[in-house]
Amino acid sequence: MLTLRYDEPAPSWEGHVLPIGNGALGACVFGTLETERVQLNEKSLWTGGPGSAEPGGSGNWSADRPGALEAVRRVIDERGSMAPEEVAAILGNPSYSTVGHIPGFGAYQNFGELLLDVTGGFSGGYRRTLDLETAVAAVTYEDADGVVLTREYFASYPAHVIVGRLTARRPGRVGFTLRFGTAHDGEEEVTAESGRLRVRGVLADNGLVYEGQVQVLTEGGTRSDEGDRVVVTGADSAVFVFSAATDYAPVHPGYRGPDPAARVTAAVDAAARRPYAELRAEHEADHRALFGRVRLDLGQRMPDLPTDRVLAAYEGAGTPSDKALETLYFQYGRYLLIACSRPGSLPANLQGVWNASNSPPWESDYHTNINLQMNYWPAEPANLAETAVPYQEFVAGLRAPGRETARSMFGSAGWVVHSNTNPFGFTGVHDWPTSFWMPDAAGWLVRQLYERYLFDGDERHLRGHAYPAMREAAEFWLANLCPDARDGSLVVSPAYSPEHGDFTAGAAMPQQIVRDLFACTAAAARTLGVDAEFAGRLREAADRLDPGLRVGSWGQLQEWKADLDDPSDRHRHVSQLYALHPGTQLTAPEHLAAARTTLEARGDGGTGWSMAWKVNFWARLKDGDRALAMLSGQLRASTLPNLWDTHPPFQIDGNLGATAGVAEMLLQSHAGVIELLPALPAAWRAGSFDGLRARGGFTVGVTWADGVPVEVRLSSARGGTARLRGPGFALDLETRAGESCALSPAR
Repeated sequence: MLTLRYDEPAPSWEGHVLPIGNGALGACVFGTLETERVQLNEKSLWTGGPGSAEPGGSGNWSADRPGALEAVRRVIDERGSMAPEEVAAILGNPSYSTVGHIPGFGAYQNFGELLLDVTGGFSGGYRRTLDLETAVAAVTYEDADGVVLTREYFASYPAHVIVGRLTARRPGRVGFTLRFGTAHDGEEEVTAESGRLRVRGVLADNGLVYEGQVQVLTEGGTRSDEGDRVVVTGADSAVFVFSAATDYAPVHPGYRGPDPAARVTAAVDAAARRPYAELRAEHEADHRALFGRVRLDLGQRMPDLPTDRVLAAYEGAGTPSDKALETLYFQYGRYLLIACSRPGSLPANLQGVWNASNSPPWESDYHTNINLQMNYWPAEPANLAETAVPYQEFVAGLRAPGRETARSMFGSAGWVVHSNTNPFGFTGVHDWPTSFWMPDAAGWLVRQLYERYLFDGDERHLRGHAYPAMREAAEFWLANLCPDARDGSLVVSPAYSPEHGDFTAGAAMPQQIVRDLFACTAAAARTLGVDAEFAGRLREAADRLDPGLRVGSWGQLQEWKADLDDPSDRHRHVSQLYALHPGTQLTAPEHLAAARTTLEARGDGGTGWSMAWKVNFWARLKDGDRALAMLSGQLRASTLPNLWDTHPPFQIDGNLGATAGVAEMLLQSHAGVIELLPALPAAWRAGSFDGLRARGGFTVGVTWADGVPVEVRLSSARGGTARLRGPGFALDLETRAGESCALSPAR
């Protein structure tokens, strides 16, 4: 079973709670005894944006700055570089330097807690679990009389509610007082009527209206309302259903919609009319339809120990116990993506959907210099394409404000977004020197829209969603590339390699992103049979574009156009390898060797997300042992007891990036062929997987022994040629749409 298990309640939120979610709603189960805590989130509950008490919500310059960009470019041409602080003083919006945060940007908020003061006492037998296959969290224990009580929790996507159920093995033993733990003192009102607790408030910062309702239902016993709480006494069982919403709407520029009360009431009313067993069965069927698509067997055997002890004992030595944790971690990333990103909600932020603070780290926002993108790396290969719909819609929603930023800051067409954004269309800048400037972020964001087309071949998606965003992002760069004073090639200037070094012209990552953007956009135009003239301009510009691929003096792939790399540098960002992953431009042997040299020099350390990226890097370099070493390092050094990734603090990108990395170790398809077991570590010498996806509309399964496939299972959604490659064999297989087959490569 794929289950997280603990023998004590969560002592704190970060790293110990058990997360459930349905995309828009999240809950964290503590499993505490006398007072159970279920911490709640609604993903659109944000301060900042329209109506905020602070101006500057878009990040655009408040007044024209004639010549500002040209002045920075001129200094870079003359001196070769500029310090981040210098550039931020000219191009940034005063924020961190004056008030310590981004004015009007806001932060993701804690919705509050459901608190259940439970009667009956406690005598032992405690267990707290999260079943990844059913997406149900549970707590069991014995009360003071030895009666076993159980609490179950799940977040239903079909019913739009979080559901809890308390049962006992003896009639009449369920009793509790349900109350709401506020996260916004003075901004909300809590009432109870007919067994329904209602919390309603207005955020003081921006006037955002929010509402939550929880209905309590009992079998046997009594239920009463007492002021702002609901009391249950002597019941055989009790169920609660909770829903919440805000008046946020993803529509620029107002970002407001109808009052949430009617939606919340309708969801709670509908769920309350249905039996618990029906709600749970519907929830499980919905979850299994996604989660159950992928199976991974590495010969693992989970020991009969709590998960935190399994984690503490992990050595990465290839034992059945170690492989059990590696498999669990891979599947946990898939579980988390399902729980925090479903159609109809905002995309996964830095913490997915789970946040217990009103001042969370980095506002729990959307970092577009890798973190938001990394959240969705597993969506296609790990067979969870539906979870990427919120990402696709969010990127589409950035285009309108991004056009305003392109026009006001750059005087050009197209759209742009920088390093940070929020649900309110923040596409401009702040002035934190090392993370305020990244106009190439839009090019990275739209690559994943194109990836969806490469995986499923849906030309409707390409025509209606991906290509328009790609075209506008490419249009921006046609207008904003500069001739390099050194050699006349087209470069991004000012260019910055995320969070590292000085501003220069033609840094590797921006060049690689723009080159990739032009190539993908031209290819998409050709596929759709549109914009031949525009595609020609892209190809012409690409011919003049510095590719951002240079081998330096000590054999490294250079991070900057000038050979500035320090072989003793251990910085967590390895941005110059964008062309290796998620890009696909790094194919020449000398460049692949230089990428390896760079990774060796940077070392195997780093924070959680950066180690996850290195899992993917080493997988693309076909070095399974190093990829597993990075995954092992992440488990040992950057994983919390509940298996959340830690930067520190908790960030979900490391979980999701590592899951994508495991998929890359087992199956790759970015180079025009389906590579089976391309980066298989020696420790995984035998095993099987099913359900991973390859570009071209293929779903793949492999069973292997001694590192060699003994059976390959293939299904084709679209038909066409499957070019299969693996250890010791190469086969081009013609397929028909809807066809499935199994073959033995060794025969």
